[in-house]
Amino acid sequence: MKTAFETYQTPFYLFDTDILTSRIADIRSALPPRTQLCFAMKANPFLVKDMEKHVDYFEVCSPGEFHICERAGIDKKRIVMSGVHKKQEDMEYAITRYSDSIIFTVESFEHWKILTSCAIREKRNIRVLLRLTSGNQFGMDEPSIRRIISGGPYEYVEISGIQYFSGTQKKSGAKLEGELKMLDQLCADLQKQYQFTVQKLEYGPGLPVCYFEGETDEEEAMLLALSSAIESLTFKGQVTLEMGRFIAASCGFYATSVVDLKTNNGQSYCIVDGGIHQLNYYGQMLAMKKPFITHYGRQDGEAAEWTVCGSLCTSSDVLVRQYPFHALEQGDRLVFQKTGAYSVTEGMAMFLSRDLPLVLLYSENEQYRVARPALATDQFHFFTQKGDK
Repeated sequence: MKTAFETYQTPFYLFDTDILTSRIADIRSALPPRTQLCFAMKANPFLVKDMEKHVDYFEVCSPGEFHICERAGIDKKRIVMSGVHKKQEDMEYAITRYSDSIIFTVESFEHWKILTSCAIREKRNIRVLLRLTSGNQFGMDEPSIRRIISGGPYEYVEISGIQYFSGTQKKSGAKLEGELKMLDQLCADLQKQYQFTVQKLEYGPGLPVCYFEGETDEEEAMLLALSSAIESLTFKGQVTLEMGRFIAASCGFYATSVVDLKTNNGQSYCIVDGGIHQLNYYGQMLAMKKPFITHYGRQDGEAAEWTVCGSLCTSSDVLVRQYPFHALEQGDRLVFQKTGAYSVTEGMAMFLSRDLPLVLLYSENEQYRVARPALATDQFHFFTQKGDK
């Protein structure tokens, strides 16, 4: 990190691909051998190419994410095209170019109509997963899934299996076990009632990431609980786990510099050159929880509590409150850990027309690679009208 500070200006993201690949290996070693991994690329699209050799599938939820995979040269047989909104022209593009390579998810009868009509019209074979809802706007309820399956088999359309995801940051092994038992029973019922064999079960376990100091780290315990629940399945088909946060969070670091220090009415404030538009932690509450931060600067003297604020013109731009630092000075660097998932994509990045931060990839073999330079955003917020100079 010190080399990065000497070479690049803050703020920046750094994604350590050695940590990433080690994380994936640890996850695989804890799971049953038949389990495959699908990376939800919305967590961090910058990692797709580096993960190509380490995961089995990539979940794509938008045309933009699909085009990223195209530019990265990802094998289309390893793409699961998901998303609650699917436009006909986007599906036509994918089907006419890649036919039966891609796996498509079906989240509604409208999706079913778009996909089947295009497959029939183009005379192209496609594979689909029917997404079972967990009680929200995503997927279809069980009667709808049964209705589609009961009408099969279909020309040009192969129903490969079921997809299910019910949320993130789960901390109950019993919940994972209950969800998988429910899916296990559904697969058995579909076989018994319709003689339909589910070949593939794609499940998003939503395993937790420990983001804050003082929290109990339940990552390993929940992974082992998931492994045990998979072992208990009577379902003998392919089990694919969709993960984003759990895979990518630990490889990411967000670096920002101290640009000003002040005390107002007895409260010490540290102003940094980043802000909440670039840093996002799931479960943070009004900046009261303390993420893991590394302070690059002097470490002598007693610790003093500082409220760290960003560069935005809003009182909401608080990264953390009352964080203890030793000898904090202007020019020091603060590195926020576990920012490998969602921070780079979820923040309100263009607020105040601030620049998009530099994105770095690092590995011991390849050292530092610039995945994206810092980009000015003011160009997106004004247009020159005809006749203006």
